[in-house]
Amino acid sequence: MKKLSVLFLSVMLAALVVNAQKPDGFYGMWTIEIEGGSVGWLHVFDNGGFPDAELLWRGGSVLPVQNLYFLDDDNMVVMRAGEVTRKGKDEKERKMISTHVFEITRSGDRISGKSIEQARNRPGVNVMKFYGWKLPPVPAKPDLSKVKYGKPVKLFNGKDLSGWKLINPNQVNGFKVEKGILVNDPVQKQGERVSYGNIRTEQEFEDFNLTLEVNVPQGSNSGVYLRGMYEIQVMDSYGKPLDSHNMGALYSRITPSQAAEKPAGEWQTMDITLVDRHVTVKLNGTTIIDNQPVYGPTGGAMGADVHKKGPIYLQGDHGKVSYRNMVLTPVIK
Repeated sequence: MKKLSVLFLSVMLAALVVNAQKPDGFYGMWTIEIEGGSVGWLHVFDNGGFPDAELLWRGGSVLPVQNLYFLDDDNMVVMRAGEVTRKGKDEKERKMISTHVFEITRSGDRISGKSIEQARNRPGVNVMKFYGWKLPPVPAKPDLSKVKYGKPVKLFNGKDLSGWKLINPNQVNGFKVEKGILVNDPVQKQGERVSYGNIRTEQEFEDFNLTLEVNVPQGSNSGVYLRGMYEIQVMDSYGKPLDSHNMGALYSRITPSQAAEKPAGEWQTMDITLVDRHVTVKLNGTTIIDNQPVYGPTGGAMGADVHKKGPIYLQGDHGKVSYRNMVLTPVIK
């Protein structure tokens, strides 16, 4: 009986250790609203018996974290890190590790916390508060042959910017209409930094099909955001290896199945369908993303709620780009 008691106690202690390392409540995907209006996304998962995660924070790409650990069932610490080079008083270079720490508390299917990172250009730290909620599973893949559409909406009239506005009215609008074409040319002035803004449709949409033509000069890039949340990349990537940052990709999330870009400076066609959190992209008549699930927002998203309507928005702060023949046809549900 004593041996059984010892065995039982050992099993219970082992179970407690496992539970301390794997609080099931944190596992899954979380969408995040960040102080100041930006967006994040966190995916916590088991990786060969160890907790792991990938994170989107404000802009940029979805990236693996450098460390993650649970303090208890309701508290977790996530860390990103990267090497930086600094010069001391003696002008000698010193390599250091710059950390970005996220302290996260969970309450059911809600999280809140703060991010702490070293300030870039001064001593001290930057602290940002955030909150989020667990995302439900992506719905089953829709049968696109059964989707019903409403009346097409012409997003650009070829004459002016009617129906469009700056997301941030304090920035400069680099978009203008030239000979029936919507052109963005964010030219920087010598000796000063001009802050160019992104533009969005005044209307908001749920699910839809969007067709457009786009012309990207050599080395330039932009982006078309669906619902103000999911960026379809616009980039001069002709001749480059397949990548989740190439023309027509769902930025940093879905890599095109094949390269269908045209050389820089040529007009290209995009046919994009968003239905039930699944996206299809046809580039120049070739399907490069085929009804694939979208698990969360991309960098630069306007909001974190994947079920909310949103605008089409065009990046205006990256490089020169031209658009024409932009037509959105909403899905009827």
